Amino acid sequence: MQNKMTPAITASNIIKDFGKGLRALNDVSVTVERGEVLVVMGPSGSGKSTLIRTFNGLESIDSGEIDVLGIKLNKDINENNIRRIRRRVGMVFQQFNLFPHLSILENITLAPIKVQKKSIKQAELLATRLLAQMGIEEQAEKYPNQLSGGQKQRVAIARALALNPEIMLFDEPTSALDPERVKEVLDEMRKLAGRGMTMIVVTHEINFAKEVADRVLFMDEGRVVEISAPDSFFNNAQEERSRRFLNQVM
Repeated sequence: MQNKMTPAITASNIIKDFGKGLRALNDVSVTVERGEVLVVMGPSGSGKSTLIRTFNGLESIDSGEIDVLGIKLNKDINENNIRRIRRRVGMVFQQFNLFPHLSILENITLAPIKVQKKSIKQAELLATRLLAQMGIEEQAEKYPNQLSGGQKQRVAIARALALNPEIMLFDEPTSALDPERVKEVLDEMRKLAGRGMTMIVVTHEINFAKEVADRVLFMDEGRVVEISAPDSFFNNAQEERSRRFLNQVM
């Protein structure tokens, strides 16, 4: 059993290459504490999404090591370790990734039934509770194409929570949404953070980062440029590259 004081995630000197001359992650090291909300920011192509996708084995690494809840990942792909991590780490994607042929209830119950071997009744009770938590319990029998973008993303969060994860990864969860739908998704993420969920969030939502993040990690060209508390980052960024980025987005 892991000591509760050990970090949730430790990435050490990780490198990830995509073909000739494209280094997506260049000697990245970062530690995420249990219960921490880490917001990852940076320009397009800086390696943000690649980084968090390495934390659950969706992207392999070429060198270095990642420790997720005491489970190790390195350049030698270990499918068993990846499966163990995915049982404990939930992920929410930019494009929802819901199964269009399944109802909302079925989308959420699929993993608890298949992975955790819950009964259909147990899984449905859990799904109903999670949908209520997301404020969309009335959508249970509908299909994804009948929902708004904000509703789909809340279903995606509920689906990730159905496996009772210890860590949640969010890869630009609001970037595909209409502006009026962004708030409802961010509100649910705020509630999760308030309950102590360990969260790593790739986002450009400045206000969310200011309010909810414990730290902001800024990346550029595959490297960690700066990592600091949101107050320090947004009001007194130490690096020139960080300041140039903030001048463009704020």
